[in-house]
Amino acid sequence: MNQGLPEWLWPIAELAGSIRGEDLSSFLPPENHDGREGAVLILFGEGEHTEGGKLSADLLLIERAHDMRSHAGQPAFPGGAIEAGETAEEAALREAHEETGLDPAGVVTFGRLPDLWLPPSNFAVTPVLGWWRDPSPVWAADPREVASVERVSIAELVDPANRVTVVHPSGYRSPGFLVRGLTVWGFTAGLINRLISLAGWEEPWDATRLVDVEVGSVQ
Repeated sequence: MNQGLPEWLWPIAELAGSIRGEDLSSFLPPENHDGREGAVLILFGEGEHTEGGKLSADLLLIERAHDMRSHAGQPAFPGGAIEAGETAEEAALREAHEETGLDPAGVVTFGRLPDLWLPPSNFAVTPVLGWWRDPSPVWAADPREVASVERVSIAELVDPANRVTVVHPSGYRSPGFLVRGLTVWGFTAGLINRLISLAGWEEPWDATRLVDVEVGSVQ
């Protein structure tokens, strides 16, 4: 049933079969949208970080190149456009390989979340859930698109000291995370925020702690 997933990941696997788009975001694809379709890989792993002598769970994130036309410099899940004939899973794994050097053979995809909408880039995005069964080295494999690659532990993400509310110049506010010298916000932070909450991992944090973001568009 749980495809050999570690027990700590079972709550996430169970979400894939029951969660609704509105449980994750207020940005949902409009009916009969004529925009592009994309996929991102939400990849859970363990093994690089030790805390208290135990292996810790982590998420794979990239920092987008700082000279890109959209979402420049923003942390994100690996991903991109779905090409003709591809499934969302195939696209997410291909993009992750191109961006980070990840070996797709070591990844077990175990579900999808509902499609979400990125209005600025006109993308309907399918989040694909993955378990990094056999981790491989990762790096900024395509410097044109990726500035850095990070495996960020769940412990860092749920730590109240690393949690903020991000304020965009437009006035838009959303959950954010300050990890590895990066400000994770927008679409990526919103998904992480909802997943750790729905999985029961969230710790109380101060939502009145505000951090401004200086550039970019609301994801």
